[in-house]
Amino acid sequence: MGTAVRRSTSFLLSVAAVLLVVPRYDGAERLPTIRDRPMVTANPYVPAGGWPDRIGALAPVGGLTLSSSDPAFGGFSALALHDGRAHLLSDGGNLVTLALRGGTVREPRGHVLRQGPGVGWDRRDRDSESLTLDPRTGHAWVGYETHNQIWRYAPGYARAERHSAPAAMRRWEPNLGAESLVRLRDGAFLTFAERKPNRRTRHGLLFTGDPTVPGAKPIRFLFQPPNRYDPSDAAELPDGDLLVLTRRFQYPFRFTAKLVRISRADIQPNAVVSGKTVATLAPPVLGENAEGLAITQERGETMVWIVTDNDAMVLRPTYLLKLRWPRSEREK
Repeated sequence: MGTAVRRSTSFLLSVAAVLLVVPRYDGAERLPTIRDRPMVTANPYVPAGGWPDRIGALAPVGGLTLSSSDPAFGGFSALALHDGRAHLLSDGGNLVTLALRGGTVREPRGHVLRQGPGVGWDRRDRDSESLTLDPRTGHAWVGYETHNQIWRYAPGYARAERHSAPAAMRRWEPNLGAESLVRLRDGAFLTFAERKPNRRTRHGLLFTGDPTVPGAKPIRFLFQPPNRYDPSDAAELPDGDLLVLTRRFQYPFRFTAKLVRISRADIQPNAVVSGKTVATLAPPVLGENAEGLAITQERGETMVWIVTDNDAMVLRPTYLLKLRWPRSEREK
C-alpha cells in the first residue's frame, strides 16, 4: 500500500471514529421514533477500581448500563420515577419506561410524543429536554428547549392536553432553554435555563401552579451554578429543598457533574441562588453526560437517581445510577 493511500485510509478511519463518539448537533437531523416494545439490555455497572464508599455526601448503591438495538433508544435528557417505573425522555420526543426490579429492568415500553411544538421530526421540532410527573394523577409536563415551551400530557402520554410559551421564557436562548423542570409537592413548578443571562448565572422560574394554565406568572430568580457548570435537571428533596444536577463538558471528550443543594427559602424574586455542592461525579466513577435526575423514598431512605445522555452515539451506553443520601447528611 502506498504512502498516500495509507494516509488517506488513516484519515478516513479517524473521521469515522470521531463521528461515532462526538455528538451530532445538526438541528435538521431526521429523528427516529421508538418502537412500542423496544428490546433493552441492562448490565451491572461498576466503575474502574470499584465503587467508593462515598461520593461527596452520597453513598453509591449501584448502577446499570442500558443499551438497545432500537435506533431511537438513548439520548436521554430527563428522568422521572413513578409506580416503580423509570421514565427516560430523550431529546427527540421519544420516551422509554422500564420496571425496575432488584437491579434488573423489565417490561420496557416505548412512547412517542407525537404532539409538540413542531410539526415535523427534525431535532429542532422535538427538542424535549425536561420532564416531571404528578405522582397522584400521572400527568406529565415536558419542557421543549428550542421553542421555550412547556406542554402538559395526559397520563400515559396519551395526548397533549395544553401548552404554554411563558412570557418569562421568550428571551431564553434557543437550544439553551428549559433544561430542567420539576413539579414540587405543593403544586409549584421550577425550571432552569441551561445558559444565560451571563457566564455565571442561569435564568430560573418558580411557578406557584401549573405553568400551562393561561396567565401563569412565575417568580424570576437567578441560579449561580459551580463555575463552568450548567444545570441539566433538578428534583425536590424530602425537606422541600432542591437538588440540582449540573454538568460540564471539556474537550477533547470529558464530562463531570456536580450535585448542588439549594434552599427553597432562598428562591425569592430577583434573588441570586448558589447553593452548596454535595457531590461531584468524575472519572473513574463517571465520565459521561449526566442529564436526568430523580429522587425517591425507599423504606425511609432517600435515593438519588441519575441517567446519562449518550448523545445518540452507538459506542456510548446509557448509565443509570442509584445513590443513597445518608440520614446524617440530610440533617446537616
